[in-house]
Amino acid sequence: MTTIARVEGRRIWDSRGRPTVEIDVTLADGSRGRGMAPAGASMGSGEALELRDGGERLGGYDVRRAVELANTEVRALLVGQPIADQAQLDALLVAADGTSARSRLGGNTLIAASLALLNARAASRGVPLWRMLQETENHSIPVPEIQIFGGGAHARGRCDIQDFLVVPCGALSYAEGLEWVAEVYACAGRRLARRGQLQGVADEGGYWPAFQHNEEGVEELTRAIEEAGFAAGGQVAIALDAAASQWRKDGQYRWQLESRDFTVAQLLDEYGRWLDRYPIVSIEDPLAEDDHDGMREFTRRFGGRIQVVGDDYLVTSAARIEQAARAGICNTVLIKPNQAGTVTETAAAVAAAKRVGYRFIVSARSGETEDATMVHLALGWGADGFKVGSFTRSERMAKWNEMLRIEESMGRRAGYRGAEPFLSRPAP
Repeated sequence: MTTIARVEGRRIWDSRGRPTVEIDVTLADGSRGRGMAPAGASMGSGEALELRDGGERLGGYDVRRAVELANTEVRALLVGQPIADQAQLDALLVAADGTSARSRLGGNTLIAASLALLNARAASRGVPLWRMLQETENHSIPVPEIQIFGGGAHARGRCDIQDFLVVPCGALSYAEGLEWVAEVYACAGRRLARRGQLQGVADEGGYWPAFQHNEEGVEELTRAIEEAGFAAGGQVAIALDAAASQWRKDGQYRWQLESRDFTVAQLLDEYGRWLDRYPIVSIEDPLAEDDHDGMREFTRRFGGRIQVVGDDYLVTSAARIEQAARAGICNTVLIKPNQAGTVTETAAAVAAAKRVGYRFIVSARSGETEDATMVHLALGWGADGFKVGSFTRSERMAKWNEMLRIEESMGRRAGYRGAEPFLSRPAP
């Protein structure tokens, strides 16, 4: 296979108006690949670290140093290398960085380079990226999880639960599922506006609601699903991202919106009450990333009923996934390539999830770009779901629409995961 002829890094801007890193890789045969680094707001402590310039300019978020490294060290490292082996190329990047947290070259530099290499390899082969990644002929489209209301770090703490999402699990196709979500999204906005509770939109495009308490988000979303004409639970269900690390301090959980404190036992009882009342099929990070006992007990109590999703808790780490499975914690993992640092490390986390019997959801970040590579990763790796944000703003719609085009290109071969990823099963 051909070799790498050129590597070009540049500074671009993400969906929050902050600088980020983009890298183009050109091969000797003329094929090109591009990678763009996203950035999170709610981040686990074990994530690969971004390289930012610091200081006062641009709030300290500038990436001029990262871009310089892309155009010097990374370029020198990669030019002339064969493109055939992604794992070998990623290993070169990791070794050159030389830190466990990817802090010298920066996780943002590494993931942009790694994604660019992956896309260049697919372009050189003349096949869509998702098809190059597929290990089987299974063409099932993963289920979208789409934010309707944003809170937590995505909405400056306006409510404590970070994401209130819908899952079109009863649709017969991905295209039909998107249409259903469009109806629910519009209905939810009208309902908020009627009551004077619509404050704008959050980082990922979901409505920024003026709720008085956190449960109101789940209740209101249930009503919006029903008012839009769908069966809550049977056709459109609810997923939550609690992001509980954001509201835990000194071993105690506190909902600022309600000035309400919880012990772990009290918080689990509250979750249990919500699960009994509302059509919730998935909860992400229900306890803090360092609350191992709490996560274990949550999984024991509710893991047979819903997806117990580890994001900050597992940070796209194969080792953490395997440890969690041995401890009976979680049954689903959120996969974010920039948490891991390279495509190869991300793929290792996916492989670990499959080995231990976890479901997995490929996810974008709150600071996003128009890059739709993660859609191809989700389909190619056989994800159960994919999570991009809300049903508005072009950096989000670019990804929903990319999967729509892929489904169309598959024709009759296309399947849709539907309700299958949310069927009850024993907790690990």
